[in-house]
Amino acid sequence: MHLSDYDYDLPESFIAQTAVEPRDSSKLLVVHRHSGELEHRIFREVTDYLRAGDVLVLNQTRVIPARLKARKATGGAAEILLLQPLGGTRWLAMIGGRNIQIGATLTLENDPAISATVQEIGEETRRVVEFSEAIEPHLDRVGELPLPPYIHQKLDDPERYQTVYSRYAGSVAAPTAGLHFTGDLLVKIQQMGVQIAYCTLHVGIGTFLPVRAEQIAEHRLHEEYAELTAENAKLINEAKLRGGRVIATGTTTARTLETAAIRSAGEAGVDVCPWRPVIAIKEPTTLFIMPGFKFRAVDMLITNFHLPKSTLLMLVSAFAGRDLMLHAYEIAKQQDYRFFSLGDACLLMD
Repeated sequence: MHLSDYDYDLPESFIAQTAVEPRDSSKLLVVHRHSGELEHRIFREVTDYLRAGDVLVLNQTRVIPARLKARKATGGAAEILLLQPLGGTRWLAMIGGRNIQIGATLTLENDPAISATVQEIGEETRRVVEFSEAIEPHLDRVGELPLPPYIHQKLDDPERYQTVYSRYAGSVAAPTAGLHFTGDLLVKIQQMGVQIAYCTLHVGIGTFLPVRAEQIAEHRLHEEYAELTAENAKLINEAKLRGGRVIATGTTTARTLETAAIRSAGEAGVDVCPWRPVIAIKEPTTLFIMPGFKFRAVDMLITNFHLPKSTLLMLVSAFAGRDLMLHAYEIAKQQDYRFFSLGDACLLMD
């Protein structure tokens, strides 16, 4: 499979720069993956496709204020994008600025008493930096939410880039499929008899890095921390045994559940039923889902519209088929859907 197979044309005017209000008033393109039928709905109408006994799984990660404006010793501008804590006061980060080498010290603009020294140089703009003190307690004061580079407007309300159920800080980008839910909509879904389960996947560096391998099977995802508790795994498995469907909210949730299903098979040695139960996990995952992958945990997927040549477009193509997804994207453009992080949603189902 070639990287070019997952390319499509998207004029910049289709990229959402602001979020709609209320959250659940965004558009919803329903894609029936077996018949190829497409339906145009509003997101709050997702309830029409759910039924009692289903389980909706949500990623509780919360975006940290990971973008830090800084100054070099020369006074020149720099930027630190925190990616992953490495223990103590050390972080893996992406550094913006010219000629920043090992030993360079960057002083935070919002608190000059705090600095970061470059210790190691990695691929592209990645660096290992060590802060003069623990940075975590100061992030809300000195940092900004790291909006994707294709969003050029600052959010009036930073909470609009968090899901209403976000709980555990650790991501450098939002699990954007969940941005469409309101508290009232989740209550309505539960009142229908749909259970809600939770997982955590902290979105990391892979969100920012393009796929460079022309043969996509050669691409490797960076580690992202994933967690599914035993309580939530049990809830999901029991719902499935009763005939319920598992609806993953976002590609991050799908990757967490499928990682948990793969671990289950490793423990059991064989598949014990047509679906694969999930088990509790608390570990990094590098699971790269591309066409040919066999889904065993996820029955339906709520997701946004993804960038050309991205691993996320490959994941939804694995779930619903490349040709159908590219066709759905073309129809979405004709119907003025809004793309990417602050844009509209898809529901992929049978």
